[in-house]
Amino acid sequence: MSTKVYMEALSPTMEEGRLVKWLKAEGDTVKSGDVLAEVETDKAVMELVARGEGIMRKHLIPEGATAPVTSLVGIIAAADEDISALIGGAAVPAAAAPVAAVAPVAPVAPVAAAPVAAVAPVAVAPTPPTPATPAAPAADGGRVRTSPLARRIADEQGVNLSGVQGSGPGGRIVKRDIEAAVTSGSANLVAAHAPSATPAPTPRRVAGGPEFRDEPLTQIRKTIARRLAESIGPIPTFYLTAEFDLSRASEMRTAAAELGDAFKVSFNDIILKATATALQQHPEVNAHWLGDKIRYFDTVHLGMAVATDDGLIVPVIFNAEQKRMSEISAEAKALAKRARERKLKPEEFTGSTFSVSNLGMMQIDQFTAIINPPEVGILAIGAIEDKVVVGADGGFEVKKKLRVTMSCDHRVIDGAVGAKFLQTLRRLIENPLLMVF
Repeated sequence: MSTKVYMEALSPTMEEGRLVKWLKAEGDTVKSGDVLAEVETDKAVMELVARGEGIMRKHLIPEGATAPVTSLVGIIAAADEDISALIGGAAVPAAAAPVAAVAPVAPVAPVAAAPVAAVAPVAVAPTPPTPATPAAPAADGGRVRTSPLARRIADEQGVNLSGVQGSGPGGRIVKRDIEAAVTSGSANLVAAHAPSATPAPTPRRVAGGPEFRDEPLTQIRKTIARRLAESIGPIPTFYLTAEFDLSRASEMRTAAAELGDAFKVSFNDIILKATATALQQHPEVNAHWLGDKIRYFDTVHLGMAVATDDGLIVPVIFNAEQKRMSEISAEAKALAKRARERKLKPEEFTGSTFSVSNLGMMQIDQFTAIINPPEVGILAIGAIEDKVVVGADGGFEVKKKLRVTMSCDHRVIDGAVGAKFLQTLRRLIENPLLMVF
C-alpha cells in the first residue's frame, strides 16, 4: 500500500519548508522511521522521516525547492504499484526490482576556474602509505549513517564519510567524529577539497561580468522579515536608555573566578540574571499583548538573541527567575552553541516572555532592538566602556560603564512603568549581591 510523504510542520511556527537534500533516492528501499530528507524550517535544519515502508518511488519536489506545510513531496509504494493517480500526471513506470544500493561517494563541489601564476616545480618527498581506516557503518541499503550536521561539516571540509568511524548510536557518524578525523589527519579528503600549497586568489568581478547575485531567502530569513514587519509597524514603540556602573559587578566576577572555573560568569550572565530578577518584581513588563487582552506572567521565560550564519534566533531560558547565576550561565552557553549549530528543538526557541539582545561584544556602544511580538519589551545591551568620572571626593576615577536601551510597547508599558523597571535593573546590576539574597 502506498504512503504519501508530506511536508510536515517540524516546528510550531513553520508554514513552509525548503527541502535541503533527499537522503533516499528514487528506487531506494524505505523502512518506517528512516530519514527521507533534510528540511530547513524557519529555525533549524531537521529530518523528515518515513511513515511507511516500501520503495521510494517518486520525488515530487527537487532539492532546494520550497513547499508549504501539508503539501505532497514524495511517494513510497511497492515496486509494482501504479502511483500515477497519486501524482496527478502520466503513469510512472513501476520499478522493475529493488536494486542493491551502493555506498555513495561524497559529492565533489565544482570549483570555479581561476588563473594561477606559474610556480617553479618543487621536489616533494614521497608520502608514506596511509594505514587503512575502518569503514563507517552503513545503514540499510548501503548509505552511510550520519547526522545532518556531520554531513554538512564533512561537505565543507571535504571529508569522505566512507573513511570515518562513527561513535554515535548504532555507529552513526556525528559531528565529533568529523572533527576528530580532521584534527588527527586521518580524514580521507575529496580531491576538490584537498589543501593546496598556494591559496586560490579571491574571486574578483571581471570587466563585463555580473554586478550582483541573487540568492533565495532561507526559511529563517523569511521568518525574521515577517516577524519584524509585524513589530516595527503596528507596535507603538518608545525607547528608554540608561547608563549603569559595572564596577561592583566587575569586582564580583574577579572574586568568583578566583574560586575556580565553576564560578566564572560573564557580564552577560550577570545581566541575564538581573533582568530575570527585575522582571519578577515588575510583572507589568513581563507580559504579552494578545489584541483583546494582556497576559501577565508570574514566571520569567527569558529569550536571548543569538546571531547565526543564517540569521537571528532567540532560544529561551525557562523559569530564569528561579535559577542561580551559574545555572543561567551554563544554560545560556549551551543554548547559544546549539543555536549556531542549528540543533535547537522547537520547544527551546518558543515561549519567551521577554528578550535580551547583546551586541556589546561587537563594540556597539548603544542600539535599539525590535520587540518580538507578542512580547511587550526587549533590552538592547551595548559595550562596556572605561569612562573617567568625578568621584565622591571630587577627584577623577575610571569606572566601567554600560548603556542599556529598553524598547517598550506603549499599549502595555507606560514611560513611568518602563523607567521603574530600569531603576530596579540598575540597583541589581550595580549591587550584584542583592541577587544572592
